[in-house]
Amino acid sequence: MRPIIFVAAFLLAGITYAQEGITVSGNAISIKEIPPVWPGCEGSIAEKKACFKKQLVQHVISNFKFPEGYKRGSVKEKVVVDFVINEEGKPQILGVKGGTKVLQEEAKRNILAIPKMTPGQAGGKPRAIKYSMPFTF
Repeated sequence: MRPIIFVAAFLLAGITYAQEGITVSGNAISIKEIPPVWPGCEGSIAEKKACFKKQLVQHVISNFKFPEGYKRGSVKEKVVVDFVINEEGKPQILGVKGGTKVLQEEAKRNILAIPKMTPGQAGGKPRAIKYSMPFTF
């Protein structure tokens, strides 16, 4: 019995493979997370990540509307929106911190207006990927 266990352990320890973002090396398993892809972003994973960040910032800037009674530069508040791009590629709010209720609602509206995208993946399956977006007024 002992030789069989030794051979099995030896074989398992020597196996390393990668398939759809999963890497097994010895007794360590790592799953590569692939971020969501913003519509129109192409290239390598690093290029898609950079494009996502750029498009998100552009989206926030171009879609932000100051609530009634507020003017640009008149407020010194920060709102942070925690959200995920879910398994369907849609934004989903997890929480909002800081600022007034009106500013929080505008920040949430802005994030929920993000276009549907190709969802992130882990192990070759769609996965919700978490983000945090600060809004400084």
